[in-house]
Amino acid sequence: MAEGGVTSEDYRTFLQQPSGNMDDSGFFSIQVISNALKVWGLELILFNSPEYQRLRIDPINERSFICNYKEHWFTVRKLGKQWFNLNSLLTGPELISDTYLALFLAQLQQEGYSIFVVKGDLPDCEADQLLQMIKVQQMHRPKLIGEELAHLKEQSALKADLERVLEAADGSGIFDEDEDDLQRALAMSRQEIDMEDEEADLRRAIQLSMQGSSRSMCEDSPQTSSTDLSSEELRRRREAYFEKQQHQQQEVDRPGPLSYPRERPTTSSGGRGSDQGGDAVSEEDMLRAAVTMSLETAKDNLKAERKK
Repeated sequence: MAEGGVTSEDYRTFLQQPSGNMDDSGFFSIQVISNALKVWGLELILFNSPEYQRLRIDPINERSFICNYKEHWFTVRKLGKQWFNLNSLLTGPELISDTYLALFLAQLQQEGYSIFVVKGDLPDCEADQLLQMIKVQQMHRPKLIGEELAHLKEQSALKADLERVLEAADGSGIFDEDEDDLQRALAMSRQEIDMEDEEADLRRAIQLSMQGSSRSMCEDSPQTSSTDLSSEELRRRREAYFEKQQHQQQEVDRPGPLSYPRERPTTSSGGRGSDQGGDAVSEEDMLRAAVTMSLETAKDNLKAERKK
């Protein structure tokens, strides 16, 4: 069209009209692609055409396929010894096994794709040379770009929600920590109170036991308070009391110069020897037994209260 002159009316009209072979999105018609491949000595043959189907060629024996649906083109090519889906709508190349290739092409046909077989020797490329020596193992298949973007947006939204929740929970977290500290302080305080109560109960039990033991030993001298006197003082006062009683009895029973004194009680100061020591030991044993019984009773009561 430009040969007739770029200023001609026909040329300006041609430029204003949309082209059927290309557009601004990068789409090219099959005629443009076919002519471009002829530069490299390559030819396009329709995959489902009767001419190609009569050849009965296994797809894995080919080198490349070009697939088109509406205004989208992509290539399925063999690199090295493996097939790859080089669809630009994916986040990366997709590995296709030999057994899955025929099924994949049939699926594309059912979805409305036109498939063309590229016949001829493809130009050398670095990827083909590299994959001739090694094989690729793909752990995760690539996703569509739209799906990946949607997934990223969803992850971003979830992350933002999580951050908001964490920010909102900071205050309550501090409150929870304060509440935990308060609960621990209350628990420690209750333990201290329980210990003080237990010690007070033990002291009262010991005091009552000592009062009861002293009262039973000092029934003959009620004017003395057992809570104010030690066990040694009680023993000395009892001995003095018994000596006084014995002396009075001797004065009453003495008939004349030939009368004999009566025997003193075993707890008197005269002739006491081992009896005095035995009496003292008996008092100490009684005190220890009373204290032990009181402690056991107090502990049993505390255990019963705790169980309740």
